[in-house]
Amino acid sequence: MFEYPVCEQSFREALRIAVRAGGFSALVVVGMAVMGVAILYAILYVWFGVDSTGTMKATDLPLLLVGYGFGASFVALFAQLGGGIFTKAADVGADLVGKVEQGIPEDDPRNPAVIADLVGDNVGDCAARGADLFESIAAEIISAMILGGTMAQRCKIEDPSGFILFPLVVHSFDLVISSVGIFSIRNKRDSGVIGTIEDPMKTLEKGYSVTIFLAVLTFGLSTRWLLYTEQAPTAWLNFALCGLVGIVTAYVFVWISKYYTDYKYEPVRTLALASSTGHGTNIIAGVSLGLESTALPVLVISLAIVSAFWLGRTSGLTDEAGNPTGGLFGTAVATMGMLSTAAYVLTMDMFGPIADNAGGIVEMSQQPESVREITDVLDAVGNTTKATTKGFAIGSAALASFLLFSAYMDEVAAFAQEPFKQVDIAIPEVFVGGLLGSMLIFLFSAWACAAVGRTAQEVVNEVRRQFIERPGIMDYKEKPDYGRCVSIVASASLKEMIKPGALAIISPTVVGVLFRILGYYTGHPLLGAKVVASMLMFATVSGILMALFLNTAGGAWDNAKKYIETGALGGKGSDTHKAAVTGDTVGDPFKDTAGPSLHVLIKMLATITLVMAPIFL
Repeated sequence: MFEYPVCEQSFREALRIAVRAGGFSALVVVGMAVMGVAILYAILYVWFGVDSTGTMKATDLPLLLVGYGFGASFVALFAQLGGGIFTKAADVGADLVGKVEQGIPEDDPRNPAVIADLVGDNVGDCAARGADLFESIAAEIISAMILGGTMAQRCKIEDPSGFILFPLVVHSFDLVISSVGIFSIRNKRDSGVIGTIEDPMKTLEKGYSVTIFLAVLTFGLSTRWLLYTEQAPTAWLNFALCGLVGIVTAYVFVWISKYYTDYKYEPVRTLALASSTGHGTNIIAGVSLGLESTALPVLVISLAIVSAFWLGRTSGLTDEAGNPTGGLFGTAVATMGMLSTAAYVLTMDMFGPIADNAGGIVEMSQQPESVREITDVLDAVGNTTKATTKGFAIGSAALASFLLFSAYMDEVAAFAQEPFKQVDIAIPEVFVGGLLGSMLIFLFSAWACAAVGRTAQEVVNEVRRQFIERPGIMDYKEKPDYGRCVSIVASASLKEMIKPGALAIISPTVVGVLFRILGYYTGHPLLGAKVVASMLMFATVSGILMALFLNTAGGAWDNAKKYIETGALGGKGSDTHKAAVTGDTVGDPFKDTAGPSLHVLIKMLATITLVMAPIFL
């Protein structure tokens, strides 16, 4: 529980406003993704005369929607990458000069980079994360529609519409149940004691629990309604269990991320303690924490994929030869389950930058300290929610990428008119493709972090220049030139995102075409497709691990600093705090630029290969 010297009603109202604002934005994002796919599918259904003229089967239509997923991935990558460069360059520049060199508070109006920092919260954390989850939902819906239609066709199901439209129905329910979860949030007084307020993180978790409970009910209803078939009367129950696997996976991912990034738990407190012995030990502890944090999520993802696959495989659905066909679709249903609460999870994510911006406005307008105390607590909770939702995002990206990889193999088999069910990495060219995929992840991450570093250097130099040339800034006699810092980070983010973005887009296409040519001359017609498949496989695995490391290490560094700022281990201004600020500075491009961009990168690689598959043959 928290105690405040202000009216608890003010705190409850601030929490409610932040959650409702984030919730509205999240519902719009999810609603646009669902409506976009639904409208396009309906247009194509009518345009090609499905079930009337018979020019195209309903099961073929989802393949035409792949371009929608590619467009979403393309925009999301540049939104996340550019937004991350913008916000973290401004944040790092503001902190290094303002907090470390000048010793002024965070978001102090005397800091010339403060406006750029506040704008960056919206650009990098709200808009970019919204684009990320929009792309996740769009890619997952389309890949699940493809796999559902393919399975229905193989099983000779008379009416495949239920299996194709199931993802759209699940995410339509997401809008409803997440709305209920958002409006269920009420921060209550603790035992009637004046000045004591329930932990806002617990309040958000209660809303998440309500959403998960409703997700289980609506998911079971949806599977019985749309996935029931006479050929396998109990198959819908297996798929309902697949959805439950996904829902549980989402909850566990949120909990794991919270454990490694919330300063209530041992890992972040140990990291804060390491700051007491200097900057170097802080960095070492943060890196080791980030590396360790990859273990549990990988175990959870592995268990989820295998469990969902076998639940689908044993559903009773078989092809004409009697072979079970529901495995991949079971994994798709698990992914839908994981994303069935996406709107509420995105609400928790957007809560963070809203609270952060509110604190900045309070500091800049020089409100009473009691008001800042409220926003500081909300901001600390927001740091944790942002970190936990990044774990959720990378988990959903891993499952969605697996689906897209399977869809790619099915598409290659369809175009090549021969089986394509496995990738043999013992073939030298295929192994090289895997190495190139892993290298792509590391090179992309390096360029993203370097972009933040270069831009932050420009901001630091500009802020230093203003403090030297305008000494009256510190006494409030002169006004800083905020616009100059905004201009620096805006132009730099547009310029710096070109190189890593081009690397992500061009690499798989170039590799596929080159090895296709090599395969033509060596008598291996599918060599290009196999090498690209290997590249995609290794890039996905490397990207998941790298994103987990970057996101968790960055979030832990940030909250270790917040923990010290509560008064622990010397509090603000101490040597321990300065070491923690250094760690937070290192972690900023990790958790808000490179890490989140990798979520999008691995899905975009999958959609690019899916779109470009015909030119690899």
